[in-house]
Amino acid sequence: MRRREFIAALGGTAVWPVVARAQQPERRRRIGALTAGAIDDPLQRIRIEAFRQALQPLGWSVGRNLQLDARWAVSAVDLRREATELVAATPDVLLAVTNQALASLRQATHSVPIVFVLAIDPVGDGNVASLARPGGNATGFLLYEYSISGKWLELLKQIVPDVTRVAVLRDPRTTAGIGQTRSR
Repeated sequence: MRRREFIAALGGTAVWPVVARAQQPERRRRIGALTAGAIDDPLQRIRIEAFRQALQPLGWSVGRNLQLDARWAVSAVDLRREATELVAATPDVLLAVTNQALASLRQATHSVPIVFVLAIDPVGDGNVASLARPGGNATGFLLYEYSISGKWLELLKQIVPDVTRVAVLRDPRTTAGIGQTRSR
């Protein structure tokens, strides 16, 4: 009997580390989100909440296996400060909402992956090398494709057939939109 008890105990101790590892809580992933906008803007809150809800069907739940740190800022100085703080919190991935947030996060890190949304012209901005191969640590989604700018002119011509001149005002200090004006 002692031999059987010894073998059973030995087998139990061999399995024990595997069982102990299986019972460890799941690692909580961290997402840092930076939005170029006012914290009291309801639209910004709705966007972050929609993002949080979209993660749930994929198995990610804030508080259980996910920590979402959302920040907002309006000025370039505040965006850079918030970006630096988000990167210091060692997130697994960063979410940049708008070109300004993307630029601030790209200045703060070259290693943490950044996914951008609502970007107008990240290539013209210098934040990605190209749309096909963004390179670096940033990738994401445009607000709209550049060639749609030409379609806007076509639509205007259909609405007002007699229009003969159209002016486009663009701030040359803002790099976002370079791709639009070059589009035909």
